[in-house]
Amino acid sequence: MFTGQRADARAGRFPLPPGLAALRDGSIMRAMQPKKIVLVVDDEPTVVRFVKASLSLAGYEVIGTTRGDEALQLIETKKPDIILLDVLMVPMTGFEVLEKLRTFSRVPVIVFTARHDIGGQAIALGADAFIAKPFKPDALTEKIAEVLHDTGNVTSEPDLPRSS
Repeated sequence: MFTGQRADARAGRFPLPPGLAALRDGSIMRAMQPKKIVLVVDDEPTVVRFVKASLSLAGYEVIGTTRGDEALQLIETKKPDIILLDVLMVPMTGFEVLEKLRTFSRVPVIVFTARHDIGGQAIALGADAFIAKPFKPDALTEKIAEVLHDTGNVTSEPDLPRSS
């Protein structure tokens, strides 16, 4: 009878202990992969908090800031996999952040703003995608997945020469 139980367990007919059950569906392997890091840059703290909460629930590691100059520092130190960048910020606009960023990195950037008419300008300056506010959290996570897939999961490792 012991050999029959062993054969049944190998065939998956008996439930595996909780720690091993995840092996069957591959979730342990997915959990072992590092989370993608998203940098959210918006001068409205409530927007940053909302996006951070939404993306954290979707499985991303999220860093947020309300200042463009701080965003540029975080890009170098935290090496995000993708950036969500508002355009209408002060004192440094999202366009200024994007222009400076493109002098040293090809990290994917999604520009998000309430101005529907500036998506083309953002793309021309080096953004990878544009999403208009307000947006649904699912639409944002889909856009992030699409851009990461399209760019081959590019990281923010400096790959361009720095201009002095």
